[in-house]
Amino acid sequence: MRQLGCVVAMVLSAALVSAQRQAKTLDIYVVDVEGGNASLFVSPSGESLLIDTGNGGMAAPRDAGRIVEAAKDAGLSQIDHLITTHWHGDHYGGLAELASRMPIRHFIDHGANIQPAEATDEFLKTTYPALYAKGTHTVAKAGDVIPLAGINVRVIASAGQVIRTPLPGAGKPNPSCNIARRQTQPIPEDTQSVTTLFTFGKFRALHPGDLTIDKEFDLMCPNNRVGTVDVLVGPHHGQDTSNSEAFVHALQPRVVVMNNGTRKGGWPDVMRSFYTSPRFEDLWQMHFSLLSGQEFAPPGVFTANVVDDQPNALPVAPMPAPAANAPPPPVHNGRAYWVKVSAREDGSFTVINTRNGFTREYR
Repeated sequence: MRQLGCVVAMVLSAALVSAQRQAKTLDIYVVDVEGGNASLFVSPSGESLLIDTGNGGMAAPRDAGRIVEAAKDAGLSQIDHLITTHWHGDHYGGLAELASRMPIRHFIDHGANIQPAEATDEFLKTTYPALYAKGTHTVAKAGDVIPLAGINVRVIASAGQVIRTPLPGAGKPNPSCNIARRQTQPIPEDTQSVTTLFTFGKFRALHPGDLTIDKEFDLMCPNNRVGTVDVLVGPHHGQDTSNSEAFVHALQPRVVVMNNGTRKGGWPDVMRSFYTSPRFEDLWQMHFSLLSGQEFAPPGVFTANVVDDQPNALPVAPMPAPAANAPPPPVHNGRAYWVKVSAREDGSFTVINTRNGFTREYR
């Protein structure tokens, strides 16, 4: 009986170890930085990669604080890799503040700013070199692999260049290239965005930064060089200068997590692009978008943060985009909530809205 007991204990112990290994996940925290970007990827081994650091100026302490809160939830004491997708203030603005609160070991970017702005150019001349002097610095090129334990992280676009050779299993003709391209005027620095594909077993997630429609077509037409993904993270706040059908419909994400603001992103044309994509199941977003209205908004359980200065009734029809000289949206300095994706090697994943605890499993 003693031998049988030992055998049973060994079997149960092995099963427990197996279950613990299977339970290890790639965790993705999409942090609310009020229409900017901060997306934290944490590998099963605990190694971290942060994409962008939110807004600068007076918002920098708020946004850096929200990133630190997510990092602590993940059990992190440092950021191992930081990708700055491009040099717009809503993507790099909180960098110096974050670096003062948490060590950053590896700084990654696309290289020089191509959209001159006095504050940005001064940051890149003085502050940024002083920050990465404390770690390492890499200028990413399309095709590069970023080391992240247990995860394959591939740069598929950077500095206006895209991968030229299809990834394994990709390369099929993209019928969505026949859909008329939305007419937009690309913003120069957006075109330079570092775009990354994360592969963990059968699970795949893509973060495009603010990659623009012209670069989306370079990447996906006439053949899809990327293949399909399970989760599309970001994607340019739901702005209509990105998110063409040629891009979204070819990727066929099951889930989109949109880093929008109340008056930034969620354009009707973009929402249609998401909703009509093959395999699409759910849209999770940082805020209710007034530009979407109820017409294109997902149910409230998928929205991480409520509208500031809540009106008596939410609009059904999308509101027009604010003019260039319109006053800014109300400042949201209170409690902010993230959307968290936990992915497993078998391709299944879980998404949770931390505002209300609403959780959905994707098998």
